[in-house]
Formats: sequence, C-alpha cells, structure tokens
Amino acid sequence: MASDPRELQLRELKDMMQQLKKTVGSQTRMIASLQESLDAANQLAAQRLETIEYLKKQLYGASSEKRKKPEEPQADGQLTLFDMYAQIFDEAEYHHDPKATEPEQVVVVKEHVRKSRKTNAEKYKDLPTEVVEVPLPGSEQSCPDCGTPLVRVGKEYVREELVYIPATLKLVRYYRTTYKCPACTEGYHLDQNSYKFVKSVVPPALIPHSPVSPSVASWCIYQKYALSLPLYRQEKDWLQFGLELSRTTIANWIINCVDRYFIHVYGFFHRELLKRGFLMADETRVQVLKEPERRAQSQSCMWLVRSGEDGLPPIILFGYTETRAKYHIERFLEGYGGGYLETDGYQGYNNLKNIRRCCCWAHYPRSIVIPRELPNSA
Repeated sequence: MASDPRELQLRELKDMMQQLKKTVGSQTRMIASLQESLDAANQLAAQRLETIEYLKKQLYGASSEKRKKPEEPQADGQLTLFDMYAQIFDEAEYHHDPKATEPEQVVVVKEHVRKSRKTNAEKYKDLPTEVVEVPLPGSEQSCPDCGTPLVRVGKEYVREELVYIPATLKLVRYYRTTYKCPACTEGYHLDQNSYKFVKSVVPPALIPHSPVSPSVASWCIYQKYALSLPLYRQEKDWLQFGLELSRTTIANWIINCVDRYFIHVYGFFHRELLKRGFLMADETRVQVLKEPERRAQSQSCMWLVRSGEDGLPPIILFGYTETRAKYHIERFLEGYGGGYLETDGYQGYNNLKNIRRCCCWAHYPRSIVIPRELPNSA
C-alpha cells in the first residue's frame, strides 16, 4: 500500500535534519580542532618572538660592563659606537683617574688575607737601567764662602723615569772586499787571467733580490698577526720613517718567508703534534677573496688542531682547506700514533684511524633552551 506523500516528505525532512545535525557536529569539532591548532601556533610564534628578542639583546645589547652614558639616552639595550668600553676618541679621558692606585695582588696567608702590591723595583727588574748622575755646573763647583774647589763626596737618589726609544730605520749597503797576492801578481797585466782574486763572503739576503731584512720582515709579521694591524695601515706607518712601501710588497715578503722558512717550522711542530696522546680539533667557515678558480662568495674552511692539557708545551696548528670534507682531517692526522681527540658534534671526525673520539661539553649547552632566561616567559 503506497504511503501518503505527506508522510514521505516528512520522513525525508527528518532524515535531512539528522544529516544536517551530523554535519554541524562534525564542523563544530573541526572548528574546535582548528582553533586549538591556531592557539598552539600563536603560542609558538610568541615563544619564538621572545627567543628572537632575547638573542638580539645577547648579540647587540649592552652587557653588564657596557653601560650607557646618562647624558646620552638611547634605546633600551642598544649599543652605540661610543659605549663605555668601545670608545675610540675619548678612551684615555674616560679611563683616567688621578685617585686610582696600582692594582693589588691578593696573597692568601693562613688564617687571614693580606693584600700585597708590587714595588717599582719588582716591576722594572727586567728593564735595562741607565744611571744618570747630575753634576754641579762648573761655575758652582767652588765654595761660595772661600772659593776653594769642592770635592765630590757621594750621590743621592732623587727619582726615576721610563724612557721610550722610538724605532729607527736605516739602509745597510753590503760591499764585498777583493784581495790579491802582490807577490804572485807582480809583473802581470790586468788583462791576463793567470792570477786569482780572493773575495769575501757576503751574508745571503733573507729573500733573493729583495731589500727586506729579518728585522723588517719580522716586524711586519708581528704587526699583522700579533697586533692585527692591516697592511694598508702599515704602509702609513712605514711612511713615517721616510719609506714608501706598498701593501703588495709587504704581502709578498710575508708569503715568501712562509714558503722559505715557516713551512719547515710548521712541519716540525706537525710531526711533534702527532706524537701527543691527547688532541683537540675544531673547524670554522671562512671566506677567501681572489682565490683562483673560485667565486668570492665560496665558503672555505679553517681547521685548528692543538695538543690537549697533557702538561707539555702546547702546540697549536691551523690548516686551510677549500671544503669541510672529512678527508682533509684524515690527511692532517695521517701517521698519528693513537690517542684521544676532543671535538664538537661534526660527523667528519667519526671513525678516524687510531683515534678514540671525545665529545666537547662546551658545545652541549648550545642545544638547550632555558625558558626562564627568556623575557616574559613563565
């Protein structure tokens, strides 16, 4: 028996309402899930912003030793070119303190602490000393009462001063002396070759066909690598001595000294380093300009391998390579007698021959984030 059309329509409407309720419930749950995801994303974004602000303050902000001048307000945590310990022009005026005393050395004695300060005699004991005795002028070396010449009876210490002797630059010309035997050459003409001249031996030049001396080369190298003085500034320094010297010439001198002399010193220390039982190594990326067949933006690698704390004199060697590949450190440590190698987490140090690898604890905290150190964190 056919159903009433109204009943059929009513049933369809009921089914449609149930289906709509299911759809609304499903969408409601989806909206709640999306809202939770959005809240989690917002919380993560806020945490990352806090982390960025914290790292920015660590990188660019003022440390506890670098304080702002009260008369020069600036942004919170922002450094300027003229911060307290980064001043360029008024560094001497800032550090000047007429009331300051010499730094004191603390000597720990049983049952009490006593502060000991070095005397000038202890400070200057390794300096060459010159004694200057100041005599009376000739017109005053007579007794003012009777005119009898005065007799020296002693001397009295008055004061001492430090004298700085500036460096000097001079040109040394070497001549070779020629000798002959007057007896053997008597009666011979100069155009004959039956007699011989004897000539003195001149010390060889540091670099053939170059005027550089060991003292000049060592001073250039010391200024460049110990005092971090660029070659273009050394040009101006040499000009003060009356010598026009280009940075290219200085660079050529340094490279020639490395190729002729320092490479042998490096090789000796390399062989000595491979005899140690405890080594440390690390590497860092560097950018080298004007390298043959390489772009200026290419990243190279500088390796550092040094001896560990074994009680022996430390040996520290650097090595440059174009890449960070593992075979570079393998080649450097070829012939190693065996021992321990302390490094960071770089996998290139894995499975090296005759080496037991040790991890560096100083690198471990880098992967730890402490929320309480971040600003505005719970």
